[in-house]
Formats: sequence, structure tokens, C-alpha cells
Amino acid sequence: MLDFAECDRARLTRDPRYDGRFFTGVRSTGVYCRPVCPVRKPLSKNVCFFPSAAAAELAGFRPCLRCRPETAPFCPAWKGSRATVDRALRLIVEEGALDAENARVEDLAGRLGIGARQLSRLFARHLNATPVQVAKTARVQRAKRLLDVTDLPMTELALQAGFRSLRRFNAVFVEVYKKSPTKIRLFARANGWGPFVACARHTLVLVAHGVGTDEVIE
Repeated sequence: MLDFAECDRARLTRDPRYDGRFFTGVRSTGVYCRPVCPVRKPLSKNVCFFPSAAAAELAGFRPCLRCRPETAPFCPAWKGSRATVDRALRLIVEEGALDAENARVEDLAGRLGIGARQLSRLFARHLNATPVQVAKTARVQRAKRLLDVTDLPMTELALQAGFRSLRRFNAVFVEVYKKSPTKIRLFARANGWGPFVACARHTLVLVAHGVGTDEVIE
């Protein structure tokens, strides 16, 4: 269980140690944010906390376009003994274990050596969401990152993010963000995000670390 007072302190101080450990739902705006969100902090009486982005979306909150929850760090360490949930999350988020058309929670649970019902109970206990909901959120987050930093055509972007059709991608994205993918991409460009910006930032990091821009990085 999340401790309200602890989460609220971390949110109010924008403590980076808590980034990825919980998400803040803002009742007055209907969005959910990372603890480090740079926007004006809402009153404590107007917020609630969730252990996962999927749980926030299940509760009806949409992702903040300023702090971009899809870029929050993956934080397995704080989960302590919940190693099974951690392994399942990695399979879902990093390998797309539930993205294929014939993917089943039973098969994912089998890879972890437990039953599907037990896995669902663990997700409900620790993430307040089902494996299917977590997989849906992971696909949307992949798509959001691709929208922000690439110019991929929508069909190709949808497939890379793990969606099986452009129609499904558009429907789920509007359901989560309340905006179309095209509008989200336009917002990203208007706020300085794009493939060329991403390359420029990467170059600055290399220069800061003493790597020449004409060097090949293997």
C-alpha cells in the first residue's frame, strides 16, 4: 500500500528518488503525473496516488503531456520481494509478452512458473491493475515515445508499439489521451520534441563526455 503522506511529501518536493515508484492523479484536471512533474503543484486534497500508470488509467486519469509518464524510469528495486511481478513487468514492457494476437495471460504466467489466477492476484495487489491493462498501457507509452521523437508513419509506428492494427491504435490512444495521435505529435513538435531535437540532445551529451561528433559509437 502507498502511504499518502510519504507520496505527498515526495510530490511537493519533486523528489527524484520517487520517480517511477508512484503516479499522482489530479482530480481537478483529470491527469496523472510523475512525482517530478514541473507544473504548478495541486493542493493535497485534490490528489490521489497510484502504484502504476495502468492503475491511474483504470481510474480514468489521462497522462500528463508535460512530465510525460511514459518516460518515467522503470523501478524494480523498490518492489522488494515482489520478484515475480517485476519479472512479469519486464516481459510485458520490454518483450511485449502480451502484444501478439494469440498472447494469453496463461502463457505469461507459465513462463514465470505460476498460474494465471495467481499472477492476476499479484498484479491486483501490487499494481492495482491486471496484466492485460498493464500491457495496454505499455503499448500506449511506446507509441507516445515514438510520436515524440520520430517521424514514423502512423501505421508503422502503431506496429512498432505493439498494436495489431492502425484502427485499434487510434481508438486506444484517444481513449487514454483524449486526443488523437496526430494532435499529440503536433504538441510534441510545438514544445521542441522531434527526431532532430533528440539527435541534437544526444550530440550534446556525447560532447559533454568528451566524445567527438565524428566518432563512431558501437
